[in-house]
Amino acid sequence: MTNVLLIDDDERHSELLQTYLGRYGIELDCAGEAETGLEKFRSGKPDLLLLDVMLPGKDGFEICREVRKTSNVPIIMLTARGDVIDRVSGLELGADDYIGKPFEPRELVARINSILRRVDAPDDSDTGILEFDGMRIDTVSRTISVDDKLIELTSMEYELLSLLARNAGRKMSRDEILSDLRGFDAAILTRAVDIMVSRIRHKIGDTTKPSRFIQTVWGRGYVFVGQPLK
Repeated sequence: MTNVLLIDDDERHSELLQTYLGRYGIELDCAGEAETGLEKFRSGKPDLLLLDVMLPGKDGFEICREVRKTSNVPIIMLTARGDVIDRVSGLELGADDYIGKPFEPRELVARINSILRRVDAPDDSDTGILEFDGMRIDTVSRTISVDDKLIELTSMEYELLSLLARNAGRKMSRDEILSDLRGFDAAILTRAVDIMVSRIRHKIGDTTKPSRFIQTVWGRGYVFVGQPLK
């Protein structure tokens, strides 16, 4: 059984989702406001968090920011207005995906399952290990270390970094990256990739020039320039 926490003040909508998701083996716990939701999150440790942007008091962005201080649990933002700026803001704070309201419940099930499959499934590397000068990626445990220090990444950040590393030396366009990662629509394609790369660079300490691991290919995309260990 997959355990998902929904923080949304629309009680009727939450009840309907709870019934619907249950048919697909997803147990949905619901909270109508931020503090109750954060308390349930800390005590229940759900597999995934569904987070409405428009909440009374502390909004979804603030909750996302607070959760990301201590956890890399997958987060899907629910954006009622559908504004690009709302979606970009969620990505900047570490959300893994978003879905605009109103939405088809079956689409939500597909998004949840897609993210959790990526979290649970190892990469298709032969050895399970990708090693570069200063960086080690364990594709079985889905962990990344830089200079022997474990780096905390969200599931989408891990996917992007490991994708670039598996294609080390090859220039990848934003289109290619989004096609592989899925989960984002073309309306924010450029910003989505750039935001995630910026977050990754900050976390792995790759913010100086020349780049140690991820190099920008101006007007195109990115290339992983880490040196493989033989």
